[in-house]
Amino acid sequence: MKNYFLLSALLFTPTLVLADDKAELSALLAEFLDGATRNDPAIHDKYWADELIYTSSRGTRFGKAELMKGVTSSGVLKPEDIETVYGSEDVRIMQYGDVAIVAFTLVGKSETETQRYLNSGTFVKRSGKWQAVNWQATIKSE
Repeated sequence: MKNYFLLSALLFTPTLVLADDKAELSALLAEFLDGATRNDPAIHDKYWADELIYTSSRGTRFGKAELMKGVTSSGVLKPEDIETVYGSEDVRIMQYGDVAIVAFTLVGKSETETQRYLNSGTFVKRSGKWQAVNWQATIKSE
């Protein structure tokens, strides 16, 4: 009987850990999109790994230092200055141990338009913390 409980614990624990990681990655994405809406440098710094490779929807590639320079030069937006609110649709998370792929449709809504981008990021978990090491953004075709 002891062996049965031990085997059950070993079989189901990885599933619970992966489920917790997916929930954590989903929460991290939601926190990031809220921070991106406000242009919050602390959220960007938390989300992006130092060795980030970012490919923008405009076809430019840069790293975290350049991204952070753009974020910090603008400063955090006051609620009345926010023109676009960011959210996500169709979030898909695939996990491979301490590496995960997060793919989703980024939705940017302003008073006059809604834009959608296909985004995907590769995340690595280090010291219990997930960060994006690679990012790809593409304007979604209609």
